[in-house]
Amino acid sequence: MTAPLPEQAEFAPYFRSHQVRFGQDEALMRQIYQLRFQIYCQERGFLSADNYPDGLESDQYDASAAHFCTFNLKDELVGYVRLVHPSGSQTFPFQSHCTSLLEGVTLPPSSQSAEVSRLIVHHDYRRRRGDTLGGFNLESSSAAPDHEMRSQSPQILLSLYRQIYAFSRTNGIRYWYAAMERNLARILTQLDFDFRPIGLLIDYYGPVTPYLADLYETEAKVGKRQPELLAWMQRPEPMETK
Repeated sequence: MTAPLPEQAEFAPYFRSHQVRFGQDEALMRQIYQLRFQIYCQERGFLSADNYPDGLESDQYDASAAHFCTFNLKDELVGYVRLVHPSGSQTFPFQSHCTSLLEGVTLPPSSQSAEVSRLIVHHDYRRRRGDTLGGFNLESSSAAPDHEMRSQSPQILLSLYRQIYAFSRTNGIRYWYAAMERNLARILTQLDFDFRPIGLLIDYYGPVTPYLADLYETEAKVGKRQPELLAWMQRPEPMETK
């Protein structure tokens, strides 16, 4: 008799993520722009709402980015991130704010790099003091009761990272830039996603530090310390659209 296969670990059972086809999924992109407006303009005041009279926040990087969103079991949009891979003479978004690098830092080839940008989670999943825009909190616990909505926010982030990881592996992207809060960087490090700082603290939609991650190094570290997590990352949900 054949032994049953071991059950595969599931790190985001309450959410599903998809890539969004920019220029095609117009209705979904509109929802995304509305969510970005709510968070960046109305909630945080990083951008002036007066500049977006239609209530839709977008910028010049959207056309050169891959877009991803997450839905809960009620089919509600609860998270979003984009992966910016500039073309032509464009620079990465963080470079318009970070004008100098730490001593000894050498940037990798642009053709193999992308910036993790506009990472956001719906307000309903960020109810604790200290929650980052990505939904993580240093005091959060994956063992919190399932009925607590706030306990699911780490799953949203992991679900989104799973998608950008799959996209990166398919499209020859080895390096990720990210301008993020130090708390988020610390939590990602705890998960063995190593982002190293490449610049000083800057005001870039709040106080953030520019970081760089090498996906080859991340794969090696996660594979050694958390093989189930790497296996889950490498068997992504189908990159279908909603």
